[in-house]
Amino acid sequence: MHFNKKTLLAAFAVLSAVFVSCSEEAVKDYSAFVNPKIGTGGHGHVFVGASVPFGAVQLGPTSIPQSWDWCSGYHDSDSTVIGFSHTHLNGTGIGDLFDVTVMPVTGEVTYARGTEADPASGLWSYADRREEICEPSYYSVPLMRYGIKVELTATERVGLHRYTFPASDDAAIVFDLENGGCWDDVTDAGFQLGKDDDGNIVSVAGWRFSKGWARDQRLFFYGVLNAPVKHFEEHQNTNEDSPRGNPRPAAKYGRISLGSTSEGDVVMLKVAISPVSIEGAKANLEAELPGWDFEGTVAKGREEWNKELSKIRIDTEDEDAKTIFYTALYHTMVTPSVFNDVDKSYRGADREVHPKASFTNYTTFSLWDTYRAQMPLMTVIHPEKMNDIVNTMLAIHKEQGKLPVWHLHGCETDCMVGNPGVIVVADAITKGYRGFDREEAFNALKASVMLDERGQDLRKKYGYIPTDLINEGIGKDMEYAIADGAVAAAAKYLGKAEDERFFTERSHSYRNYFDPAYGLMRGKFADGSFVTPFNPFASNHSHQDYTEGTAWQYVWLVPQDVDGLMNLFGSKEAMVQKLDSLFTVSSEVQGENASPDISGLIGQYAHGNEPSHHTIYLYCMLGEQGKAVDRLRQVYDEMYLNGPDGLAGNEDCGQMSAWYILSTLGLYQVEPAGARFWFGAPLFDKASVKVSGGRFDIIAKGVSDTNRYIQSVTLNGKPYDKPWISFEDIYRGGELEFTMGDTPVSIN
Repeated sequence: MHFNKKTLLAAFAVLSAVFVSCSEEAVKDYSAFVNPKIGTGGHGHVFVGASVPFGAVQLGPTSIPQSWDWCSGYHDSDSTVIGFSHTHLNGTGIGDLFDVTVMPVTGEVTYARGTEADPASGLWSYADRREEICEPSYYSVPLMRYGIKVELTATERVGLHRYTFPASDDAAIVFDLENGGCWDDVTDAGFQLGKDDDGNIVSVAGWRFSKGWARDQRLFFYGVLNAPVKHFEEHQNTNEDSPRGNPRPAAKYGRISLGSTSEGDVVMLKVAISPVSIEGAKANLEAELPGWDFEGTVAKGREEWNKELSKIRIDTEDEDAKTIFYTALYHTMVTPSVFNDVDKSYRGADREVHPKASFTNYTTFSLWDTYRAQMPLMTVIHPEKMNDIVNTMLAIHKEQGKLPVWHLHGCETDCMVGNPGVIVVADAITKGYRGFDREEAFNALKASVMLDERGQDLRKKYGYIPTDLINEGIGKDMEYAIADGAVAAAAKYLGKAEDERFFTERSHSYRNYFDPAYGLMRGKFADGSFVTPFNPFASNHSHQDYTEGTAWQYVWLVPQDVDGLMNLFGSKEAMVQKLDSLFTVSSEVQGENASPDISGLIGQYAHGNEPSHHTIYLYCMLGEQGKAVDRLRQVYDEMYLNGPDGLAGNEDCGQMSAWYILSTLGLYQVEPAGARFWFGAPLFDKASVKVSGGRFDIIAKGVSDTNRYIQSVTLNGKPYDKPWISFEDIYRGGELEFTMGDTPVSIN
């Protein structure tokens, strides 16, 4: 994080009053440990700007480039700014949103995104990164072209802007409804002005509809200023076609002219968003931000972040580790994001408005990524949100006929493979959540996994997905098998023996791909023969048997049936030997179109992408705790750093960070819907986790770089002989103590 003099003074003020009064106990300003710039370099794709936890608004800068490393609108290598957008994605591999972009300007401008090669080609300006301030609830940067200082903060549904202008004869604020993120293209946009009895403009509202990753996204906004509006003009980009060749709708830019300003004049703007209507956006603004208290809004946002970040309190003298940890925890709470109005009305997957729902509706479900660690983490530290998450998913099932795959602003993108929404709902069932209709939920599980779409019809016919009939057959089938295992676990929990047997058997479909000659998963044709030639190091992004991976990574993608995988290898010893080789073979990924997602390599273990995230923990399940600890420690040291290149791959809506949070606590949920967490490599002397039963304290007695191995375990003061702990034991609170040492021992 860049610190200027003002930042240091603010940090001193924060640290000098490090404890804040709250109803439970004194709570540190944990947001002071967050460095939002972690993951802004490399391929982290993280959001930078102001927000509150799980808020609908993520208000921050958007840059000129629309390529892969700008999926969040921001990259450490680039300081261009086309404006400040109210919605952003956090760590995704595809870009979208960036809705309702606002840019303060002086003088005449060109109404377009522009190119860096031509300074006058658009609205854009360079940002002075030397003076940039990035905090969870506050963002500030000077715009060098205009001499304007921009400050941003937010509530759940409202963005608050504060602009300090230079002396100018022609100051203005431009609403840009044309430019979204990367693959996004506007389909309809317009403005609606509110006027008082004297004809003065008192509000600027409108809508932006777009298509892209979200194929039919609809967003409405309502904005007001604390300064008089001299006049309002609509402008169009004069180019005939959009960058993707689609006709441009009218009324894409609105210029709010402020007239003359003196040096240091401050103008504030409030913009509320709604997925429902302009009236809904106005109601959101009036409910959440009726006044103009900028500092108070920043402080309230910081308070909300501290409430959430304080759910896990770690004791460590390592300041970098503390920053990495709390930044990771922050990244797990940008999404899922609220997707309704203050009266709980929302726009559903059926594109209809659903008024005043009984639950809080959410969106931005990157489920192929997040079912592995981010959602299990939520079940532990955000129990108050999980019932709403599940009820959102059940509503999506009603509205589109299946549980979500990758849901974005009311739209099913069908991005990635498998049935990951099924896993999340099944996990909530097996963990005893009861704030939803469990029979309805189980029926939604079954209905979703029995559809004939996305290769599931082939799986029914052949018992596996043949590689010659569909692309990414292994990737699809193995993820479907994991979802089947989750349905079987939910069926067992609910006492549905027949369903349990059926879906357990289907969860074994992965066995068809195992080639004992290689000890790897290998594509198979419809006639039952293996694909030849076979290169286990080969990758062809989106055009091969695997999804963002190689044969080396996919052989381990069986968290639902580790015993069955061990039997395929022939013995535990043979499986451990093969797992050892995963980390020592060449890290070369071969192919001209190799997937860029295969990153963070140790041998062929790819920590930069989600299918590998459970793999190290297979050692724990095989009784090789010491080997797991050594590899986990290596990942902590090499893949999570306090700097822009601090992530090994895409953040993926909190999954990359959730892995770190759970792992450094010493716990990880390997089996989807398994309701147990395996012991790994605790990093901190003590961690105190807020759970429904109070606090769950995790003590690693004597932990150090040398004393990294668990020697013995006690739970609530009594000896504990399992290598895992149940969700129920965590949920009710208590104390888990690890005694650490310098030699691996078996804790099975």
